Amino acid sequence: MSNRTRPLSIIYNQKSGFHAAQKDEIYEELIRYLSSSGFEIQSFEMSNFLNFDMLMQQVLKRHQDVDNKGVVAAAGGDGTLNAVAQYLLMTDIPMGILPLGTFNYVARVLNIPLDLMQAAAVIAEGEIRASHVASINERIYLNNASLGLYPLFIKKRELYNRRLGRFPLHAYTSGLDVLLRDRKELKLQIEVDGKKYPVKTPLIFFGNNQLQLSELNLKIAESAAQGKVAGVVVAKSDKISLFKMLWQLIRGNLEKTPDVYSFAADEVAIHAARKKLTVALDGEIVEMQSPLKISVLKSALNIMVPHAAASV
Repeated sequence: MSNRTRPLSIIYNQKSGFHAAQKDEIYEELIRYLSSSGFEIQSFEMSNFLNFDMLMQQVLKRHQDVDNKGVVAAAGGDGTLNAVAQYLLMTDIPMGILPLGTFNYVARVLNIPLDLMQAAAVIAEGEIRASHVASINERIYLNNASLGLYPLFIKKRELYNRRLGRFPLHAYTSGLDVLLRDRKELKLQIEVDGKKYPVKTPLIFFGNNQLQLSELNLKIAESAAQGKVAGVVVAKSDKISLFKMLWQLIRGNLEKTPDVYSFAADEVAIHAARKKLTVALDGEIVEMQSPLKISVLKSALNIMVPHAAASV
């Protein structure tokens, strides 16, 4: 057996990573464990770089040996995972996950433990699994992408988080706040596998994570697992309908809400009169040029998972 060390790059955000989570001692223990497991470790803190592209270019230089790719580990929530995964698509470099987020859907769907030391053991001793990644205008989402009310939910949630700390309850509190103050309607054409449908909607949601979709009791969860574009459209924007939607969302029964429709397809395009649309990708808000083109990249991302874990 070779004694050659493997490169391990750990990427984290100081505002939401080990220090913010008050896990400094665990971080030191984790580094000792991974070093003893044969890794040559270098940590990359996001704020130390002018932009994320510069950070990732430096990271990727460590993982170019064809016979010794090592692992690039993302320490954070699903937004951090998304940013790292964007650079590892279609490469032989596996991504490791150290879950530090609120919901950690990507880790959970892959059966990666939320305990950091156990998650580190998956990086050291697990197996590589190729996972499906959804794409919208060349940007990816591991969990979900959405237009309309959901990006507003995200903005309100972050405001609550900054003021009161990070709690899952804020996702619902922010949703209620938006419904009371910021109802808007989008006039769009949705093209599903070549067929166009005009819609007026306050919310379109696309899911790539079958666990998240399953928790909402959406039948399209299985379609997402099979590599389909899985979408939900809300057809009414009056306040009563939206409150019913939020209530069923909280209960995990979104599909039982009247005027909420789900669908699965190989390709979806969203056409709008606007040149740009506001989109939430795994919790990050971005402006994107229309039309939006959504598809799934099959088995495009290698991830370290426990042996015999389910794939995304």
